Amino acid sequence: MRNLSEIRTDIDRIDKQMIDLFKQRMNCSKEVGIYKQANNIPVLNQARENEILDSIEEKGGEYGTYARLLYSNIMELSRALQHNIVNNGTEIKKIIANADNKLPVENIKVGYQGIAGANGHEATLKLFPNTPIKNYKTFADVFEAVENEEVTFGVIPVENSTGGSVSAAYDLILKHRFYIVSAYDMRIDYCLAGIKQAEFEDIEKVWTHPQSIAQCENYIAKNNFEATPCANTAFAARDVAKEKRLNVAAICSYKAAEEYGLKVLDNHLQDDNFNTTRFIVISKKPYITEEANKISLCFSIPNVTGSLYSLLCRFNSIGLSLTKIESRPMIDRNFEYLFYLDFTGNVQSKNVTDLLSQLSEELIEFSFLGNYKEYRAEEK
Repeated sequence: MRNLSEIRTDIDRIDKQMIDLFKQRMNCSKEVGIYKQANNIPVLNQARENEILDSIEEKGGEYGTYARLLYSNIMELSRALQHNIVNNGTEIKKIIANADNKLPVENIKVGYQGIAGANGHEATLKLFPNTPIKNYKTFADVFEAVENEEVTFGVIPVENSTGGSVSAAYDLILKHRFYIVSAYDMRIDYCLAGIKQAEFEDIEKVWTHPQSIAQCENYIAKNNFEATPCANTAFAARDVAKEKRLNVAAICSYKAAEEYGLKVLDNHLQDDNFNTTRFIVISKKPYITEEANKISLCFSIPNVTGSLYSLLCRFNSIGLSLTKIESRPMIDRNFEYLFYLDFTGNVQSKNVTDLLSQLSEELIEFSFLGNYKEYRAEEK
């Protein structure tokens, strides 16, 4: 048996050969890109790639699956190089170039879902102080208001650190393909609020939003409360005040309790002390500010083994960090999905713009949803 030092010497020798061969292969890919540009040939030829990968896997013997994975990554990188030569992605580059670099502050109106005292109301006030705001009953109503230009921007919650994604919000994002122009991560702190005559011992039922039920699951179980979902935490507070039932309380924000004249019966109910909800600002028009630090995309991928992995490899190759990926079923298409993806970055980086251009040419149903600043609670 050889010792470790001898084996590593062999590995170093083989790696040098592989690097030299990789450089030669990429030079060939560059020539292919030049030829495709001159002859107006699409960069992606999925049938040829599949043939090559099948052959590689067969030739790889006991390491066939590993060889296929290696060559899938090499092909992704080769394709990226060819896209840069062909200079695809003119449409997305035009969107980026024409986007305003500042959000307007005058002659605008902002819409949110819920009523006064709702988390969405508070987030809207944080994002747009001293701006006329309008409330809507549902998330869909907010999107329609943006579509019809009743409001310039809409503020929508998309996920919570405890309760997870707001599925209805993502469905609407994927349906409308509006731009995301800002985001705000807001700390959520809930209280138990009942009518003035109530005491904690009287409470048997709690009313609140389904997300809030998830965020306070342990608290609700510990106290044997019966939880009833409502459209909004502020709606719950308003209805508790209106119904005047001694045994019913709302799980809501402190602002909602104050807004509807309720008595705070218990404090800080959320299971996670760092409970945070992410709100986004939607717009029909793109805005990309200089401090933008997050990018959102929507797309579908070919129904080919390893296609999602290959896509994610492209982000890793240029050091981009993915922060969110969400899949939603496509309407009227069995077992086909749209993906929503967030990653950190700014389109001022050539690597990022090149990647977006490449993906816009290759992916089905591709939409650039925006490059924007995501604010933390302490920044607002």
